[in-house]
Amino acid sequence: MATIPITKRGAEKLKAELHKLKTVDRPWVIGAIAEARAQGDLSENAEYEAAKDRQGFIEGRIQEVEGKLSAAQIIDPASVDAGGKVVFGTTVELEDESTGDVVKYQIVGEDEADLKLGLINIGSPIARALIGKEVGDTAEVQAPGGVKHFEVIAVHYV
Repeated sequence: MATIPITKRGAEKLKAELHKLKTVDRPWVIGAIAEARAQGDLSENAEYEAAKDRQGFIEGRIQEVEGKLSAAQIIDPASVDAGGKVVFGTTVELEDESTGDVVKYQIVGEDEADLKLGLINIGSPIARALIGKEVGDTAEVQAPGGVKHFEVIAVHYV
């Protein structure tokens, strides 16, 4: 299995989710199944079926998170020194050359991406265009509205 890059913060978030799934959600659904089973006839018991479905989802998610954590290559952006180049984990400030708007993004793994928080997926078109760039370079990004040009105005490893 290939390694999956993830920031230290993203790995902690996955570990917290796994802990909650195992210590809160799994025991709750086991209790819900036992309670529904105690009601008698299982063939027409909607609560039992719903609890079993929920259990399947929880067990699947536990396996998925464990798999991601086992394949994770945890990267602490603060310890990265790429000589001013944009790499995974980098926080980069960009200026849209057509509008002059300044935006700030951190390049992160797929599971931690959230555009509202300024976290972009390493596989996104803008992140792929930025990798390897330095302050003063221009990145050309194919966006739904056409090609956009961004100038890299700052690179931070935080």
